[in-house]
Order: sequence, then C-alpha cells, then structure tokens
Amino acid sequence: MLRRRAALVTAALLTAGLAGCSGGTAAAPQRPAPDVPAKATTPAPRVPAGHAPTQSFAVGVRQLKLNRDGDRPLPVTVWYPARGAAGGAPERSAPAATGRFPVVMFSHGLGARPEDYQLLLSRWAAAGFVVAAPRFPHTGAGGDGNPLDVLNQPADVSYALTQVLALNTKAGDPLRGRLDPDRVAAAGHSAGGVTTIGLFTAGRDERLDAGIVFAGTALGVGTGFAGAAAPQLFVHGEADEVVSYAAGKAVYDAVPWPKAMLSLPRGDHGRALLSNGKALRVVADTTLEFLRWTLYGDAAAKKRLPADAARGGLATLDDHL
Repeated sequence: MLRRRAALVTAALLTAGLAGCSGGTAAAPQRPAPDVPAKATTPAPRVPAGHAPTQSFAVGVRQLKLNRDGDRPLPVTVWYPARGAAGGAPERSAPAATGRFPVVMFSHGLGARPEDYQLLLSRWAAAGFVVAAPRFPHTGAGGDGNPLDVLNQPADVSYALTQVLALNTKAGDPLRGRLDPDRVAAAGHSAGGVTTIGLFTAGRDERLDAGIVFAGTALGVGTGFAGAAAPQLFVHGEADEVVSYAAGKAVYDAVPWPKAMLSLPRGDHGRALLSNGKALRVVADTTLEFLRWTLYGDAAAKKRLPADAARGGLATLDDHL
C-alpha cells in the first residue's frame, strides 16, 4: 500500500511539478455541483469567543535553525507583530509587540521558499498573528526536488510547531510570553497544501484549530479527516494548470467540518499569492477574516468574510462555516 501511495504521489507531483508559482493559462473547468455539507462534529471554532486586534502592527522577521532527527534541517522564517509604526517592510529582529498572538504554520510549494510568500504572510502578521514557515529539506528551493518527501512534511511541521511554541516559555527569547499555544492553525500552498491536508488526516496534529489549503490535493495523505473539528478554508484557481480545480474541490467536499471554498474563476496555480494586486487583496482579506474567527473567536470577522470574498467580483465563496 505504501509503495502504491508513493507511486501515486510521484506521478502526480513530479509530472505536474507543484511549483510555488506558475503562470499557465489553462481554461477554467466546469465547477462541480456543490455537495450537501456534513455537519460538524463539535462547535467551531474551538477557541473561546473574543475579538481580534483592530489595529495594524509593524512586522518583525527572524530565523530559527531547526533540525528534526539530525538529518532534516528545517530553517524556519517567523513573521510576527512588532513594535513601531505599521505599514513598513518587515524589520529583522524587531522587538515584539505587546500581547499574546495565535500561531499559523505555513508550508511552501515545491521548489519555493517561505520568503516567496512574504506579501501574504506579512499581512497576516500585521493583523496579529505569528506566522512560522519552515523551508523543507528536499522540496524547498535548492533541495533535490524529491516530491515523495512531501509525505514526511506533516511531521516536519508538527516538529517545527513544537519548537516554535517552546519559545513562549524560553528565558530571554524575544517571543517569550507572546505566543498563544491554544490558538494554532496550519496553511500551505501546492505541495504545502498537501502537507497541510496531511496535518488533518494521516498525520493529524490535534493542536491545530483550523486549516487553509491553497491549490492543494490529497494525493498521498488521503481524505480521512480525523480528530476534533477544525474549520477549513480552501482557496483554488479555476484555471489552475498544475492541480486541477476539480481535484481541490474533491478534497474540500470530503471535509466533515465547517468549511468554505474561495474560488477564483481566472486564478492559476499561485499568482494570487505571490503578486501584489487585486487578487492578493481578496485572498489576504478573506483568509484574515477566517483566521480572526477561528483563532480569536471573533464572530464579527466571520460575518465580514463573504463580503471580503466578493470584493471586485474576482472570486466566489462556497460558505459552509
């Protein structure tokens, strides 16, 4: 069975090349008819009701040098709310802002780097989230590009999450007392989307309260979503030339928890995440409202989510949250 799974992953990922950015122009497929959503097993979100920060923060950035089992180097880039005036570029090792902030683990695509996604991830940090993004040893830029290693990445993310959360109690660390270990989400793009799905299926990490999947597929990790209910937001371009929209929709349909799917009719495999434009604004605003709701318990953010998704007529939202 493992050999068969490996063959499927190799065929899908190696042939398609789940790159962090793609600029194809494939025609948009017909959207499958929506299924009736399954009921959530528990109320969502799991976090207590509350309010997300209303102010925008300056953003700091730092690097962690991690290594799982001694042979899996995992340098982690961390963006976090920082002191100072909001709106500037991320500042290396800036003093952290006062407060306790939820944590979002982000997984990059094949051949990509965490910093490729800085436009999006720094917006999350400016809104009051600590975003930690490991660079995977084989699928990251400069690695050997082995797509089979995606199957090891959910465990990498869980390991990195443990190390990041440990900073909250580490004497002298700049993030000591600034992290909220009870409010954690995972997100990822392309091969990182596979990784993220795996964190809620075969490699379920029960610390995770929510997930965001950008252009992901379940090949290799399956759709056996397990554990406590964790709301999921899927983001997929209908003209995705690498991971078909239908493939992403099939995984979304299998989610048994509160869920929503943001579809971009003209969206490809990743340009909306990597290029500063109107599509990035829609994706950033929609994902932020989702994170505010799931990690801060902010009910008002959930109510704003459909309007943010509809701005400019660039996307549609299938909402079962």
